[in-house]
Amino acid sequence: MYPIKFENLYYEKIWGGRDFEKFRDNLPEGEIGESWDIAFHNNGTGIVANGELKGLSFGEIIEKYGHKLVGTKVSIEKFPLLIKLINSREKLSVQVHPNDKYAKEVENDFGKTEAWYVVDAKPGSYLIVGTKNCTKEEFEKAIKENKVEDYLNKINVKKGDCFLIKSGTVHAICEGLIIAEIQQNSDLTYRVYDYGRPREIHVEKALDVIDFDLVPENLSDKELVEYDGYKMSELTRNEYFSMDKIVVDKEYKDKSNLEHFDIYTCVDGAGLIEGEGFKEEIKMGDSYLIPASLGDYVIKGKLTLIKSAPTA
Repeated sequence: MYPIKFENLYYEKIWGGRDFEKFRDNLPEGEIGESWDIAFHNNGTGIVANGELKGLSFGEIIEKYGHKLVGTKVSIEKFPLLIKLINSREKLSVQVHPNDKYAKEVENDFGKTEAWYVVDAKPGSYLIVGTKNCTKEEFEKAIKENKVEDYLNKINVKKGDCFLIKSGTVHAICEGLIIAEIQQNSDLTYRVYDYGRPREIHVEKALDVIDFDLVPENLSDKELVEYDGYKMSELTRNEYFSMDKIVVDKEYKDKSNLEHFDIYTCVDGAGLIEGEGFKEEIKMGDSYLIPASLGDYVIKGKLTLIKSAPTA
């Protein structure tokens, strides 16, 4: 096996833009808001873009390789993660995702916890992460009176910032950003407020699932530990996924884990992933799936990576 890259699945959005053109040359026409890069979901399934498996769907390679691909402790029935890039020319809706229990009971679906890594940020960019100084009753009143923005926790951000968005967290990506999003493999969203745009909102369900006690944490505050040829820090390890930040100056050696796959998302720079029988270029904006049975490999170059893996 070898590191697997998938075709980018692009989605036009009313809040999307053209900023992916800074590092990609395959952008279709339109205002592109999302690129699903590691995806095996009803709303989008990746097609292998490299190597001998090129042209096969994600489902076909899981059927072909099973646990050798995803790992002995990962279900082959439900791929656990979804990796996206998001580009916001305008604000996304203020929204919230349910937890697994609520999603299962109400939607027969999975909940969504996710993490955002800021790949690029224009001056003055900010995120909304959580509410401030309000109870459920006060927030419901604010929705009715069109005063939601008074109770949103706005955080100015820069390139390299990272936030965990647990299910139940009110959140929104605002204008001028490129975000790498690592998340549970779910597309279930309840809109709370949409800045007057004529789209459906889901106030009752949103109020059911919002946790007004959640406090945002900038995961990038964690110190990078220096090793020979690279620096590394653990951004998060939660019940659904882990995320490490790896800054490669020369090279980073690793070995696949038989229990689970890994994913590398390059958020800056460029380099090579090399191992027995393969050599793959990786550059800003690329994501690669590392099969559980891959074995030893090395990443060379000058690049910054987010390494993610399932924990559930």
